[in-house]
Amino acid sequence: MGCSPRTATILLIFLTTLLRVVWAASLDALNDEAYHWQFVVHPAFSYFDHPPMTAWVTGLGIAMCGGWVDPVSLRLGFILLFAGACWILYRWTARWYGELAGFWAVVGLSLSHYYTAFGGMMAVPDSPLLFFSLLTFWQLGEAIRFRNLTPLLNLPPLRHGEGEPDSPALWTRGHLSRWLLVGVGLGGALLSKYHAVLIPLSVVVYAVITPGTRRLLWSSGPWLAVFVALLMFSPVIVWNAENDWASFKFQGGRASRAGGSLFHEGPLKWLFGPMLFLLPWFWFWLVYGLVARLRHFRSLEGIDRLIVVLSVVPLVFFLITSFMSPLALPHWAIIGYVPLYPLAGATWVRVRNWSAKWFRIMVACWVAMEAVILVAIYLQASEGVLNLPPGVVDETRQFSGWRSVAANLDERGLLNDSNAFLFTDNWETAGQLAFAIRNRIPVTCYHTFDARGFSFWSKPTDYLGRTGYMVLVDGPEEVETQREFGPYFERVVLIAEFPMTRSGKPFRQMKVYRCERQIKPYPFHYTLRK
Repeated sequence: MGCSPRTATILLIFLTTLLRVVWAASLDALNDEAYHWQFVVHPAFSYFDHPPMTAWVTGLGIAMCGGWVDPVSLRLGFILLFAGACWILYRWTARWYGELAGFWAVVGLSLSHYYTAFGGMMAVPDSPLLFFSLLTFWQLGEAIRFRNLTPLLNLPPLRHGEGEPDSPALWTRGHLSRWLLVGVGLGGALLSKYHAVLIPLSVVVYAVITPGTRRLLWSSGPWLAVFVALLMFSPVIVWNAENDWASFKFQGGRASRAGGSLFHEGPLKWLFGPMLFLLPWFWFWLVYGLVARLRHFRSLEGIDRLIVVLSVVPLVFFLITSFMSPLALPHWAIIGYVPLYPLAGATWVRVRNWSAKWFRIMVACWVAMEAVILVAIYLQASEGVLNLPPGVVDETRQFSGWRSVAANLDERGLLNDSNAFLFTDNWETAGQLAFAIRNRIPVTCYHTFDARGFSFWSKPTDYLGRTGYMVLVDGPEEVETQREFGPYFERVVLIAEFPMTRSGKPFRQMKVYRCERQIKPYPFHYTLRK
């Protein structure tokens, strides 16, 4: 490395940020991103499925682009937050393990596929959650003081036993500014995603199981952090109180819907989900650093012990959740791997010192593999180069085709009727449709039990007497559609069938029904207001 690790980290962050902007401009909006744009269109204290940070960051990116609504502007704020997260990771790692370890920790995070292609650039809650979680972890290390600021890296098989571990944590008064920043980080994380509630739980576990540290729980600093975090989180509490705690019920229900039985496939998702999302070679090094320290956990002290607890608590929580609910998503547990990047960075420095040649080959393979994966995603999303066998879901279809749908609807004159509205039977396609036409006319979702935020952005009576155009993707047969939606309109008529296309090639089938004069409200299961 011809420059200092600090300079190299700045250059790396700058370069990868530019590449993320290019990547953001290459793909249309993901289902979640198009849906999250509706958060900006319908400002509120909070939202049915997420706290408001996603809306704020999305809106910030659009504002920075002068109000231009495009996948790039939706993603810009999240790309900048990820750049900030990388800098925090560097500072946190360098503080305890040295600047070179900080640089390689940022390299690892930047090349971990989940954050390269999704959580580090898409308009989803994961980027702000990463930023504010890392800010919290970093400031926790400063607020909980350790005697030795450079813990030894006693990692097998690299010469275990080179010295004694750092001394136990000390609590000293007068460090309230650090705890204030802990509170800001925690508050921002809670405003990003409810998973952040596991951070204070981890701190409590750390304090309880670490000798000489239980007094932390009764000190003024942590309580200041909790107060600041709750104050920042209060808009979410207010919104939920006004809406029968709908968001808390929904997210809590997703994590505990076992119906009295265990979901035995869940642990496989918990294990292999992060492995595939992060890529196996990064997952291995993260787990290696964790397991190496867990083997000596009773004698482990200082920042290593704090990092292990910050990782293990969410990993165990989501392991339990995976048994309880088939709705638990495979990427949820990734937040438990985030605290491990400093340990991985320190390990990579030791591997580099052991064999610089093999380390360079390993890093070159990291870069090459991620480049191949990204090119494959782009080609499949834009061209559909692979004809996947039946039963295999092509997730890249989310990025494809909605511009062709909007153009077709516009050609038919359906977007010029000021008294009409569009609707679908799925919240994801409703979000994509609204984004594709940029809300030229109202768009909603008619689904009896899962309309998500659409059930809060309009009342069931809003469309009475109006004509709706139902747009279905790979929709059911006409008989089923008539049976489901016919009772709510005077007449339901199929008026168009056309293919959704990418690069001019059809790959999904669209149906459009003219639903004349809505005669009674369509019920929303999630409509909890009168």
